[in-house]
Amino acid sequence: TDIARDSCLARVTAGVAVGGAVGGAVGAVYGTYEAIRYKVPGLLKIRYIGQTTLGSAAIFGLFLGAGSLIHCGKSH
Repeated sequence: TDIARDSCLARVTAGVAVGGAVGGAVGAVYGTYEAIRYKVPGLLKIRYIGQTTLGSAAIFGLFLGAGSLIHCGKSH
């Protein structure tokens, strides 16, 4: 079952990557919106958007990766 385990790992990795990309995009948009809405000044704005982007990417990546892992476990 090495092949099954490798494909499972690949699916989980893909899930984390897709989740990270989607989360990053959502975080960047949301962070930018929030920074403008709350009138965050200059360099703090960049930092704020960065934190929001990374936070969303991590959360989305974690959930999609975990979902892929659970899905893998059920199929075997």
